[in-house]
Amino acid sequence: MNNSVANTGRLAWAALRMLLVLTVVTGVLYPLAVTGIAQGLFRDKANGSIVNVEGKEVGSELIGQTWDLPKKNPDDENEVPRPDPKWFQPRPSNSGYDPLSTGSSQLGASDPTLTKLVGDTKKAVAAFNGVPESEVPKDAVTGSASAIDPHISPEYAEIQIKRVAKVNGLSEQQVTKLVEDHTEGRTAGFLGEPHVNVLKLNLALKDLAAR
Repeated sequence: MNNSVANTGRLAWAALRMLLVLTVVTGVLYPLAVTGIAQGLFRDKANGSIVNVEGKEVGSELIGQTWDLPKKNPDDENEVPRPDPKWFQPRPSNSGYDPLSTGSSQLGASDPTLTKLVGDTKKAVAAFNGVPESEVPKDAVTGSASAIDPHISPEYAEIQIKRVAKVNGLSEQQVTKLVEDHTEGRTAGFLGEPHVNVLKLNLALKDLAAR
């Protein structure tokens, strides 16, 4: 009986020591090592790729955001957002680009609700940019899987050039070059599709319009 109790005690003490060692290694040392490497070699990415303008944080290169006009009634939670015509607009977002609420609408491609929503959005995008509905690309009317994609296709950026140039008092050639300069190719040359970061594009547009 005494041997059994002693063995149980030794096993319990060994298990407790192992728990303490693993807690220190995996809960303290490993996170500190990973954080240190990340901060040393990839500081910008590790901190969220935050974009600062004149010392003020204006967003992240990794998370999209809305570019809407101010609300007519700030207290009205049901007021429908109105896109600001002076800026390039992002693709639709099921979460309103809330990083704490990511995910798609989960509606199937044949769902009548989604079909109507896409149709209505296509009409609105075409009218807003003064182009035929046939020129509206799919990313202009559908959200990304994460709902916070900060990029749009070059095609979506191109149909916005005329509107953006007119509202900002710029030539279409100037804005076209801006889009071309901010069009990024496929990752590693073969992953994904060419894309344009809306935040970086709009910040460059702001600088160009201020000259």
